[in-house]
Amino acid sequence: MKSVVSLLGATSALALLAAASPALAEGTQSGATITNTVTVNYNVGGVAQTARTASDTFTVDRKVNLTIAEVGTTTTQVSPGQTAAITRFTVTNTSNDRLDIGLAVAQQTGGAGAHSNTDNFDVTNVRIYRDNNNDGLLDAGDTLVTYLDEVAADASVQLIVVSDIPNNRATGDVAAVTLTGTARAGGTSGTQGAVLAQSTGANTAGVDTVFADGAGATDAARDGQFSAKDDYTVLAAAITANKTSTVISDPQNGTSNPKAIPGAIVQYCIAVTNAPGGGSATNIVVTDPVPSDLAFVGGSIRLNGTVNGSGVCQADGSAGGSFAGNTVTAPLSDIAAGQTRTVVFQATVN
Repeated sequence: MKSVVSLLGATSALALLAAASPALAEGTQSGATITNTVTVNYNVGGVAQTARTASDTFTVDRKVNLTIAEVGTTTTQVSPGQTAAITRFTVTNTSNDRLDIGLAVAQQTGGAGAHSNTDNFDVTNVRIYRDNNNDGLLDAGDTLVTYLDEVAADASVQLIVVSDIPNNRATGDVAAVTLTGTARAGGTSGTQGAVLAQSTGANTAGVDTVFADGAGATDAARDGQFSAKDDYTVLAAAITANKTSTVISDPQNGTSNPKAIPGAIVQYCIAVTNAPGGGSATNIVVTDPVPSDLAFVGGSIRLNGTVNGSGVCQADGSAGGSFAGNTVTAPLSDIAAGQTRTVVFQATVN
């Protein structure tokens, strides 16, 4: 009797039917097994024979890919001395496996920031929070984290980087920060997995690891990491104060060329100016102790007035302020950049 092989070659009609799994998608889960079975039907002497089958199974390897993106397209404006200033990032696991993602924030030393600016100072007290309700705010329910636990394939997580701003910074100062995520093995909830390493050599029967990440802000492509920048830009108020005095009357000359003799009334002008180009100054309080050689004129305080081109206070302010403990205390309205507000009061020379 002839062998099956010779019959197939000499007298059989051969039909190959592939009973295969669906086409592979890029997101097929790591560790999944894909089996492909082929069936061979044939006849011998016109009689159908028992079909022959053969199967092949392989395991899908782990493709590691993650991205980090700054939320928004502009710098974060901050004030000198501000605490808990935030920048926001989205971390996405674009791998085909669940990952832990280690997190680290680095501060830049000089050079370009994220938004066509130049880093020139460092923030302090830097920490990372998971934005659990995705509202972009630092809330009581947000979690302080050093890594992301068990991030599913194709899942995204919102993060907030929180920093404090030193109190001595000027308008236009920039602090650039870089958030880096590192792929780690997932699988154990509540425990940070080991840093993943890319498999070398030939494909194995088990789950190999291939890095597919692109180059981030400070890391290279295919290194199992991704990084993104954001920055803080200071918007400060540049406040200056100028104090002048004018003798407005005396007992001998009245208001005609008065002199600073005993009994004369002196009017003080305190002009508070916020330079152009910065932020608004708020909660402004002026305190001015009155010398013992002078007697405060009750009811003479005027607030939030203007000055003329020569720097002389105008009588256009409103009554306010207080006098206690021989000190004038005067709260002023907010002063926007480029504005001046005044405190005016009078005293008599003893």
